[in-house]
Amino acid sequence: MASKKPRVKAPKTAKKGEVIEIKTLISHKMETGQRKNKKTGKIIPQQIINKFVAKFNGQTVFSMDIMPAVSANPYIKFNMRADKSGEFEFTWVDDNGSTYSSKSKLAVN
Repeated sequence: MASKKPRVKAPKTAKKGEVIEIKTLISHKMETGQRKNKKTGKIIPQQIINKFVAKFNGQTVFSMDIMPAVSANPYIKFNMRADKSGEFEFTWVDDNGSTYSSKSKLAVN
């Protein structure tokens, strides 16, 4: 696991059936593979976050494949209906196989 710490903003509590908003942000340069190193003239290899998955109680509730056109420090926002209490697990994967993850609990009443 890589050392970057993603940021997640998710509610801690919700009413049953309420639609909640989850926001995530991860610091990552998102090198597209299109730029050249100014000193060497060589192309800088692509190095992007290419996959994001959000699971709730082990079941995928949102996922996306990310392409090089996405800006640095990708911000992802999605909604979900809160039907039961549980735990979110968020995972980002980059081109070299590094994974970044975060967890958050939700109590539904």
